[in-house]
Amino acid sequence: MIPAAFEYYRPKDMAGVLSLLEKHGDDARVMAGGHSLIPMMKLRMADVPHLIDLQDVGGMSDIEISGDSIKIGALLTQTKIIDHAGLAEAAPILREAALQIADPQVRYMGTVGGNVANGDPGNDMPGLMQCLNAIFTVVGPDGERQIAARDFYEGAYATAREDDEVLTAVIIPMPKGGYAYEKQKRKIGDYATAAAAVQIVSEGGTCVSASIAMTNLSDVPVFSADAGAALVGTSVDKAALKAAVTAMLGDIDPTEDNRGPVAFKNHVAGIILRRAIARAWSRA
Repeated sequence: MIPAAFEYYRPKDMAGVLSLLEKHGDDARVMAGGHSLIPMMKLRMADVPHLIDLQDVGGMSDIEISGDSIKIGALLTQTKIIDHAGLAEAAPILREAALQIADPQVRYMGTVGGNVANGDPGNDMPGLMQCLNAIFTVVGPDGERQIAARDFYEGAYATAREDDEVLTAVIIPMPKGGYAYEKQKRKIGDYATAAAAVQIVSEGGTCVSASIAMTNLSDVPVFSADAGAALVGTSVDKAALKAAVTAMLGDIDPTEDNRGPVAFKNHVAGIILRRAIARAWSRA
């Protein structure tokens, strides 16, 4: 397929990006790696008369690791997440998730910002960022503001980011304890049928905190406070696992599609979540 005709821009700074967004309004879209937007344009599912490429905007591919947080530039690619030793040590769940996104060709170009910003319920990073309680930094004509990942997603392809705002960075509180990102998909490169991100902290063999989110099981990524709470104060035994899965199944809302009927998706979600919790607990 061939996309409709469009004007292409590659500004050198954020001021130039915001100026173009202001000038062209709803007819303009920004692009990071392009692996979400370009296919939609080629299939004529997205009409973008003015395409603004962020690749030349400086400072958006940086990684900053401090004592209590990690800051990731929106243009950081999945490959750079995988290859960064300091990031793998500080937040190994990021590397584990990035390795399961699509294939190497996509990971070389696909960015963190592009993965989280467009509200695609099938993307891997939105649920992961909710699990990690990340904060998204967006910049617009009125300046900079921060939005919690858990408040960012409003529906399929609908987010709290305004059309004239650009997501520039992700800030993650330093993760603690055991972790796991578990994903089931039909084939290499596919979206998840179900995926789970889990972080668990153990003290003396008892779970003292747990954060759980799942992907592609609703029109938004699903962070389940109840699923995490079901594990707290337990040794993450069979009863606790069952309670966490039951809580999550009450929060997700899958629909039937070419990945299977609703009953199948609920079944897969339960299996994937059990695996992720067990692996995170073994690392806690």
